[in-house]
Amino acid sequence: MNQPKIIFFDIDDTLYRKSTDTLRPSVLQAMRALKAKGILTAIATGRTPAALPAKVQQLIAEAEMDLLVMINGQYIRYQGEVLQKHPLKQTQIADMQVFFEEHNIPYAFVSEQTIAVSERLPWVEVVLAEILPEHPIDKDYFKKHEVYQMLGFYPQQQDDLVAARAQQSGLKTIRWHEQSVDMLDEQGSKARGIATAIARLGIDMKDVMAFGDGLNDIEMMQTVGFGVGMGNGRPELKAVVDYICPTVEEDGVFNGLKALGVID
Repeated sequence: MNQPKIIFFDIDDTLYRKSTDTLRPSVLQAMRALKAKGILTAIATGRTPAALPAKVQQLIAEAEMDLLVMINGQYIRYQGEVLQKHPLKQTQIADMQVFFEEHNIPYAFVSEQTIAVSERLPWVEVVLAEILPEHPIDKDYFKKHEVYQMLGFYPQQQDDLVAARAQQSGLKTIRWHEQSVDMLDEQGSKARGIATAIARLGIDMKDVMAFGDGLNDIEMMQTVGFGVGMGNGRPELKAVVDYICPTVEEDGVFNGLKALGVID
């Protein structure tokens, strides 16, 4: 592609290693180099605003990243204001709650403010420790707050069972952890969020680049003008990208941008 006008970056295992709370100095260096070229930078993450790591918040501020596509495209913020949001219907959530209770599967509600969990279980706490360690336990949270996504906590062996039930409620599941999946509107994705955001900015999709590593990045990569997969990314993701850059530890974003000639 020609020089992109905007580049969207996933957070976890793309810009940032949550397992070690590491954000390498080259990331900010890359963002500043892009700004010097007049290329906009933006975030596209599965995280809620409440769960942005401190180091990522600092990066966003220092790099002056005005556009944040969060909760897998369900919540979009531009220059501090909510541009678009797609909360789940209470009926959808209630349907899945009944199903999860019947099958003894713990679950959580993802809002702008927090992640509320159905019950406190040691292994669920381990999963959330790297995302949002402090969170409420509240099965009725969705009745009082807008919820943009649910989380289900179960192993891969139950994927087909849950996905089939979710589809009946107009939802889809995307695995992000060996013990957890994201559950969002069947039309929802980072790709939809990006399409909404760039329309506001007057940018064509062909002029959009994106970096990512996970299963929730696949639709984004298939939609943008040029998709870059991290060297540490999932095989399924690598199969649909235009280019594979080095790993996070190898300064993948910075070196990938240099190799592609986007920055000097």
